[in-house]
Amino acid sequence: MKFTDGFWLMREGVRASYATEIRDLRVGADRFTAYASVKRVAERGDTLNSPLITVDCFSPAEGVIGVRTTHHAGRVQRGPDFALPGLDPAAAGARTRRDGSVTELTSGPLTLRTDGDGPWGLTFLDADGRRLTGVDTKGTAFATTPDGAHHMVAQLALDVGENVYGLGERFTPYVKNGQTVDIWQADGGTSSELAYKNIPFYLSSRGYGVFVNHPGKVSFEVGSESVGQVQFSVEDQSLEYYIVAGPTPREVLARYSALTGRPALPPAWSFGLWLTTSFCTSYDEETVTSFVDGMAERDIPLSVFHFDCFWMREYQWSDFLWDPDVFPDPEGMLARLKERGLRISMWINPYIAQKSSLFAEGAELGYLVRRPGGDIWQWDLWQPGMALVDFTNPAAREWYNGKLRLLLDQGVDCFKTDFGERIPTDVVWHDGSDPERMHNYYAQIYNRTVFELLEKERGHGEAVLFARSATAGGQQFPVHWGGDCFASFTAMAESLRGGLSLSLSGFGFWSHDIGGFEGTPDPAVFKRWLAFGLMSSHSRLHGNVSYRVPWAFGEEAVDVARKFTLLKHRLMPYLYGAAVTAHRTGIPMMRPMLLEFPGDPTTRMLDRQYMLGPDLLVAPVFTEDGQVEYYVPEGTWTVLLTGETVTGPVWRHETHGFDSLPILVRPGAVLPWGADDQRPDSDWLDGLTLRVFGGASTEPGGDDGTSVTVPDLAGATAAAFRVVRDGETLTVTAEGTDRPYRVVAETTGTTAEGTGTVTVTP
Repeated sequence: MKFTDGFWLMREGVRASYATEIRDLRVGADRFTAYASVKRVAERGDTLNSPLITVDCFSPAEGVIGVRTTHHAGRVQRGPDFALPGLDPAAAGARTRRDGSVTELTSGPLTLRTDGDGPWGLTFLDADGRRLTGVDTKGTAFATTPDGAHHMVAQLALDVGENVYGLGERFTPYVKNGQTVDIWQADGGTSSELAYKNIPFYLSSRGYGVFVNHPGKVSFEVGSESVGQVQFSVEDQSLEYYIVAGPTPREVLARYSALTGRPALPPAWSFGLWLTTSFCTSYDEETVTSFVDGMAERDIPLSVFHFDCFWMREYQWSDFLWDPDVFPDPEGMLARLKERGLRISMWINPYIAQKSSLFAEGAELGYLVRRPGGDIWQWDLWQPGMALVDFTNPAAREWYNGKLRLLLDQGVDCFKTDFGERIPTDVVWHDGSDPERMHNYYAQIYNRTVFELLEKERGHGEAVLFARSATAGGQQFPVHWGGDCFASFTAMAESLRGGLSLSLSGFGFWSHDIGGFEGTPDPAVFKRWLAFGLMSSHSRLHGNVSYRVPWAFGEEAVDVARKFTLLKHRLMPYLYGAAVTAHRTGIPMMRPMLLEFPGDPTTRMLDRQYMLGPDLLVAPVFTEDGQVEYYVPEGTWTVLLTGETVTGPVWRHETHGFDSLPILVRPGAVLPWGADDQRPDSDWLDGLTLRVFGGASTEPGGDDGTSVTVPDLAGATAAAFRVVRDGETLTVTAEGTDRPYRVVAETTGTTAEGTGTVTVTP
């Protein structure tokens, strides 16, 4: 929030106290604590009737330095707190050093420096001694507002030309400079400043990240109050934040995701095409069967069928019981669908309507959230008399999972964990959690509860969600989708902005409703969105008041859906390799251009294109007439769909039909290409082709080679290949497999096939 009235004055009724100078400094081997007065102390009397701010500096993990500022330390810490799997101060290797009045704390490539003789300040330096950011005058403070609230405030300096990204799935401008961002879960769609996934982490174009370790409301002013500062504040007596070292954005995300939790690896089948009943549409088994038949008749492979809300009876969400009027034989229906090779997804949420039989059951057992006076918290928004499951109660979690387990026994494979944002603060939680801190954190325990059930019942590596809400650490329970967007080109673009922001907030997998959720898309919007959606991490056809079967939008839409579904399946050896990378390192599948090309200043503003994995540049088309403008970084790239080459750096202005969009292969890439275009989870070594693209060095004498791995369905390495170029001759060596494979030199069009070592000569 904003506290000042311009540069000189405070807002009416606001009083602020700023750390001014260090009065005492206590230095340990791997940390130090500074006691900063809020005014200059010229004589002993100045120490009376005046606060101190305690500033603890430490390292929670290698390459991460934490700063905790505290006014009054006696406040009861009620939780919840972020669970940080990578929290390991003992392994951080932190060390302090004193040189006269200067004290330094170093962890990995990151150093924090303060000067006890100067005015209050902190400076963060990289391994080369370059200043990344710092706490300057007025950068450490507490403030009180007219309503009596006490806020801890921090500021970190912005350098000239520095950009800020992330802060969750935000649909506002991609670069966050100039924005006010409140980390507060809200069901606001994709066309507002509100967000379903609020993450108190941002990434700087200067090669560092900042994580505010507070699960409640964090207010960010990104160059929007003091224009040369990122300010963040919490209504609390203490504020803790971590500076995360780079130097590249990839290394920042790797360290941040190691700290907050790496994403699980979704099963390969989840990368295929999902089709849903849509939300408010009328459907029964006959409808569902007609959809599945229609996809098969049109040769569009389908991997997952999803039943949205009205699989349950109206006014009774959630009771987890099929509506018998439209689904009299759910077990038989699911068996029939699964015989066709489909996985089944079901819509759920954490709310219990009063008409549901689970309301009385949950109330009697004490599993529903209550108000301070003991009444069950209820309202009529969404469902009449709706209550909320208290997931802080272990018994309530098991009770809830028991209802879901019955569905799993019927043949359900996964759940769409919808909602989780509208969490009240005028309540009492079973474990005594602070309601303000629990508002954002509820999404974490909700999604974790369901994800862990799936892992337990289906096995490790088989769990996947389609989740809407999330907080820091939520990336551990994929997949997340972008929420309720309109069926328009504008919403298509804002959805991508949200996904790019989320990917720079530590989330490895992300999806969106193909065609848009609200309303019925124009066929042009639907066809363009199909190509974008099938060149995303996960791909789902879903809408609100109308079906999203491709033939509802014309035969050309059917052709587009088929073409890009088959293409995605052929790309699965490559895409699942990128998924494994996300799982192991935290580097997302859908990568903002900044992430792959941090040294290219042009990439820092690009929000209408992305890298899908390390080697595919994708530029969705956001126009009916097919005009698209996109940027190609340095090197000679190859257009995947045509074989044309493009040499960058260059801006491209092109026109594409509905069956096309710019997909460019990175110079020198080796693309593992599957033979089976009918399913996402096939045996990728069966008929594997390695497509070797030009653009890398082909000088006589060759190069050091390019390595590429092909994973198996569990994410382990099924085979590794080493590609060495010598002029236009390619020598490929396989490890871990004796199965035949094919090599295509895309530059010359020559091929060779064999086992072990294969040589391709022009």
